[in-house]
Amino acid sequence: MLEIATPSHRARRHETSAPRPTSSMPHEIGLVPALLSIAKSTRAMHGLKLAECGFSNGQDELLLAIPEGGLAVNELADRLMVRPSTVSKMTDRLIEKGLIRRIADGSDGRRTIVRITASGIRARARLIQARSDLDDDLTKPLGEEACAALQARLTDCVERLAKRLRRLR
Repeated sequence: MLEIATPSHRARRHETSAPRPTSSMPHEIGLVPALLSIAKSTRAMHGLKLAECGFSNGQDELLLAIPEGGLAVNELADRLMVRPSTVSKMTDRLIEKGLIRRIADGSDGRRTIVRITASGIRARARLIQARSDLDDDLTKPLGEEACAALQARLTDCVERLAKRLRRLR
């Protein structure tokens, strides 16, 4: 005999098992899974915007983190909260594109300074515009007041997480 799963049948079938979080049950998801889902989707959308500019995820962060005067690799790693080896790999790719360059630190031969080139400054402007476009896409439906409140809470969350990460590293 063929059994047809009716809504009441499905409810009885799942009574003994714990409910699985789904996007249709936001109250059961919890903050961390919701933030991870948002981060994943935002990163994917951001990746599409970056690809239009000829970049991949992460390269924008590095380019945006370099001040006009340059910065040492280990300081960039601290800013980006990654290992210096990760910065070195990302640096290699941006050097190939002519967007940044490495120079020896005149006061400490063991340190390498990463500086942005004129092409890098122009590329950074395109990246900032792409990020701004995505920001507009995500925030316009919320309205100014709701967006400001959300941003304040998320900024607080970011600061708490960064503080904890610094203590753990």
